[in-house]
Amino acid sequence: MKLKLFKPLWGHSGSNMEAIRLATDAGFDGIEGPIPTDRSERRDFVAMCSDAGLEIIAEVTTGGSYVPDPNATPAQHLDDLRRGIERSIPAKPKFINTQAGLDAWDAGTQIAFHSSIAEIAWEFQVEVVVETHRSRSTFNPWVTRDILNSVPDINLTCDFSHWCCVTERLVMDDNPALLALMADRCHHTHARIGYDQGPQVPDPRAPEYALAVERHRAWWETIWNIQERKGIKEITMTPEFGTDGYLHLEPYTRKPVADLWEVNCWMGLQLRTWFEEMFARSMK
Repeated sequence: MKLKLFKPLWGHSGSNMEAIRLATDAGFDGIEGPIPTDRSERRDFVAMCSDAGLEIIAEVTTGGSYVPDPNATPAQHLDDLRRGIERSIPAKPKFINTQAGLDAWDAGTQIAFHSSIAEIAWEFQVEVVVETHRSRSTFNPWVTRDILNSVPDINLTCDFSHWCCVTERLVMDDNPALLALMADRCHHTHARIGYDQGPQVPDPRAPEYALAVERHRAWWETIWNIQERKGIKEITMTPEFGTDGYLHLEPYTRKPVADLWEVNCWMGLQLRTWFEEMFARSMK
């Protein structure tokens, strides 16, 4: 089984060309982010990734943007998904990751909405995976469990950091069966370390966050083990420490407490090391 790492465009303030250079220099295998809407820019982006030997994971948000409009209807969310898929397909992505739905919808609406996502993915003949995320339908593990049990064709991008924040604990330690379900339906993983009071620790290298790092590692190893047993040959992960209030800033000066790309590179190196260590143990 092979581990492939993707650089997120989220948090990158430079050009796409610079993002591609950073990804290749750090030994990443691809780029994850929204596909440009402008045709010329999209063509250039795809060509640059191809020339650099980088794969693409396309990102699509519904309901307006990263934080959904609470008044957007399920039909409007699905329209956004369709347009995002149509924009992304020319880039020939490995798959499409979507932040979809709204946390406030009732259970019946959530299930019907995700059934429609599965139908749209089948219609376009493209893999669409649903990211676990605050403000979205998948904002906690129990609603997500109910969606998965009701819609067997839905798979996840697992970002457990959000659930740590929502539940104020390292929640995936609560119930091994729940973790196993998420791991079984995991298609992709966003590797960020959450903790009881936020979706991103200030710096995962700091010793005071060692427990949170250790537990996330254990959860990801559960995913790797289950994926190996299923015969999956390739695992994709995106080290996704980001900005927009995630990265801690010093009061008054607004100086970041850590360098974002440096942290994501560190996370990528840790993932490769842990992956190799785990499968080296399994060979003994």
